[in-house]
Amino acid sequence: MSDALVTGKPTVMLVHGAFADGSSWNLVIERLQAKGLNVMAPAVPLRGISSDAAYVAALLEETPGPVLAVGHSYGGAVISNAVSEAKNVVGLVFVCAFAPEEGQLLGEVAATSKDSVLMSTLIPHHLAVANGGQQILEFTIDPERFHDAFASDLPEEQAAVLAATQRPVAEPAFSEPSRAPAWKDVPSWAVIATGDKAAGTDITRSMAERAGSRITEVEGSHLIMVSQPQAVTDVILAALDAVAGVAPVG
Repeated sequence: MSDALVTGKPTVMLVHGAFADGSSWNLVIERLQAKGLNVMAPAVPLRGISSDAAYVAALLEETPGPVLAVGHSYGGAVISNAVSEAKNVVGLVFVCAFAPEEGQLLGEVAATSKDSVLMSTLIPHHLAVANGGQQILEFTIDPERFHDAFASDLPEEQAAVLAATQRPVAEPAFSEPSRAPAWKDVPSWAVIATGDKAAGTDITRSMAERAGSRITEVEGSHLIMVSQPQAVTDVILAALDAVAGVAPVG
């Protein structure tokens, strides 16, 4: 992994959320790489807070030098949990993201939002695991409602493609309690989309305020890094400038 990274430069790790993959960051990646930055956008398993955080923490620990961790949606909860294990992260950026407090369950939090319609769009799937045939519960977003709930500022044709390629998320992502959050020890920034009907603008804003994040509000949907990649990139670059020369916590 380290052979692909430029020595001495920080790495931006972009962590996608539920129902998505690393390609949701493509337009941001292009802009960051044009600045000569090291960028990673790993595929998160989407199996639950604890296992996903452990997976990302292992990737962080293998990444040389300082890291700015950026999380979208569910990915915000993942990075906040993961950074408590990996000590080379110098900053966090939450993009339309959850930044839960210790013990919070994302499913319960999402249900309190007045802006989110996500929970009403989910379709459950009971799938058998290969070994032993035990069933696991996963969710996807109803393709007919994907545009409105997730990507309302994108063309309907583009949203239809994203709906067709969405990755399911396992039920523990909503029901596992979050651990002690990294945002209490690591400086953070937040991009809040004013038309976020998935995570919910009210939830992401209140969580960012509680975390003490430097907040930038942008008009757009939950997929703001797709519809307005430059705005998201600008916040990431500002965070990198602010943490330049800062030693990792721990």
